[in-house]
Amino acid sequence: MMNLFRMLKLTTWSPPRVLVTGFALIIMIGSFLLYIPAASTNGVSLSYIDALFTAASAVCVTGLVVVDTGTHFTIFGQIVILTLIQLGGLGFMTMATLFAFMLKKRISLRERLILQEAMNQSSIEGIVRLIKKVFIYSVVIELAGAVLFTIRWAFDMPFKQAVYFGIFHSISLFNNAGFDLFGEFRSLTLYAEDPIINITAMLLIILGGIGFVVLSDLLDYKKTRRLSLHSKVVLSMTGVLIMVGAFVVFIFEYTNEATLGLYGLDGKVWTSFFQSVTPRTAGANTLDIASLRQATQFFIIILMFIGASPGSTGSGIKTTTFAILLASVFAMIRGKDDVVLFRMRLAKERILKALTITILSLVFVVSITMVLTTTEDQQFLKILFETTSAFGTVGLSMGITPELTVVGKLLICLAMFVGRLGPLTLAYALKTKKEKTLYRHPEGNLIIG
Repeated sequence: MMNLFRMLKLTTWSPPRVLVTGFALIIMIGSFLLYIPAASTNGVSLSYIDALFTAASAVCVTGLVVVDTGTHFTIFGQIVILTLIQLGGLGFMTMATLFAFMLKKRISLRERLILQEAMNQSSIEGIVRLIKKVFIYSVVIELAGAVLFTIRWAFDMPFKQAVYFGIFHSISLFNNAGFDLFGEFRSLTLYAEDPIINITAMLLIILGGIGFVVLSDLLDYKKTRRLSLHSKVVLSMTGVLIMVGAFVVFIFEYTNEATLGLYGLDGKVWTSFFQSVTPRTAGANTLDIASLRQATQFFIIILMFIGASPGSTGSGIKTTTFAILLASVFAMIRGKDDVVLFRMRLAKERILKALTITILSLVFVVSITMVLTTTEDQQFLKILFETTSAFGTVGLSMGITPELTVVGKLLICLAMFVGRLGPLTLAYALKTKKEKTLYRHPEGNLIIG
């Protein structure tokens, strides 16, 4: 791994710059593999912009597609997409570290710093142990999901196809990618009322979205009898967002004959919860998103913008950022000096970082949306939905992805890339070397509100 760094002259680069470059290289390699005729069922090369879009969507674990994955791509093309999803979900540095383990190579301090940035950790302490756990958790969870899917789909298709579908969709859902093989852009709509498919898919999405640190905390709970503040916030916010989301979808869509109105009470409950879980950045759906009422679509935009949790396979501003913002608002309203979560005071640095991430993300989404409204002949809500879905690496769409212009596809690719890495990481990668300020300006007063 260090030989690769030296060859690419990355040893003097900052960790954020290495991550940005690494993800970009993987996308470019993936786009060329999907561009060759062997990747397409008709034997004709996919247009390069569509190959680039698909590769970016896979590496950024988004799931937005311009061609149908199940019918357009050959087994070779689908395996390339699946490999890109796995690389993008776990991160190329995680995979490189696993290869280093197998080759019994020592992980240097610089590589640990890059891993720290990739896993969004506050220190390098225990980072190598965490990477080992990430691999074990991923294999076990994806294997369990594949087995459950295979057993269920063996009743609907030949066993070999059921195994292949089980593996593909388990990896896709755990990595919050949202790619599917059912054809005609249907996702999981054929199984909207199926308890096994719904429960398995939702568990994969949630486990992939809460983050590996939280998974480690939960598995160690019997021994430690405690959860970190991070795990408490992630689990509580995830639970609240899922319950509130399911309630909103159920209420707004109950009488919609194109969505929940198609099902009985059990089906209404299953589809409401699934549509609440999937904006965690998963991208799979059991209802036609374009048929939802505008109020529901806008609410899903909010859920997609919040996204998953830090150190997970998902994106968005993250649940912890949203929790800090809410806690800060409540502290201000109550006249409190400190922002407190679970009886723990948050450092000012954490609050400023949460605010910075939110503002940068909001400005980015608004900017891309404004440009797309001039390049695309689509309704504003559809464009905002598509942009937020790309930035949150969700993959839900109101059906406009294949109709995007070349400029529109490139802008959505950019949104997926920035969303997967995070606007703050990208800003750190682009900035010049940090210089320490040797002075402070005098304090001033500014009227607010």
